Amino acid sequence: MIPNQHYHKWWQRHVRTWFNQPARKVRRHENRVKKAKAVFPRPASGPLRPVVRCPTIRYHTKLRTGRGFTLEELKGAGLGFKFAKTIGISVDRRRKNKSLESRQRNIQRLKEYRSKLILFPINEKKIRKGESTVEECKLATQLQGPVMPLKKEKPVVEFREVTKDEKKFKAFATLRKARTDARLVGIRAKKAKEAAESEEGNKADAKKAKK
Repeated sequence: MIPNQHYHKWWQRHVRTWFNQPARKVRRHENRVKKAKAVFPRPASGPLRPVVRCPTIRYHTKLRTGRGFTLEELKGAGLGFKFAKTIGISVDRRRKNKSLESRQRNIQRLKEYRSKLILFPINEKKIRKGESTVEECKLATQLQGPVMPLKKEKPVVEFREVTKDEKKFKAFATLRKARTDARLVGIRAKKAKEAAESEEGNKADAKKAKK
């Protein structure tokens, strides 16, 4: 093979620079501040999200925030899906509840959010049911960061002494015996059946001989 490297290139022409990164950082910050002022006193980080499990067997033990609450979860919390959108709750009409545990978890999450929520009245003179008073509205502050962030529970580890029975227990021998029993269950049943039939035949022959 004949080498054919090209080393005499105008390499400066192909260099990608990133000198505008600090200015873009400032611009993103200014846009976030502008958005927060526009949506005040609502949280700028977006609506409340449900807690769901990751898909596939590999990750289904982990929890994360999902797209939106289901209609069943909203119904369990006593909220309509149209009203939920107006008070900062995300709704996903396509997601289905496949376990009671996740549905109860998200219903409790909605109830907790609703209890903490300060709902500004449309008309201050006629305050409707569920709306906050004027004094409560004055105490309202804009939330910084995500709404009700997901708290991952740490497993509790309990320590105890190893018992004598556990020390005597032989895991390999127990597993080997279990595999052997599972493999030979048909053969042993067949032998037991043949032994019972032969025993009955011997008894019948013995009775005939006595007669």
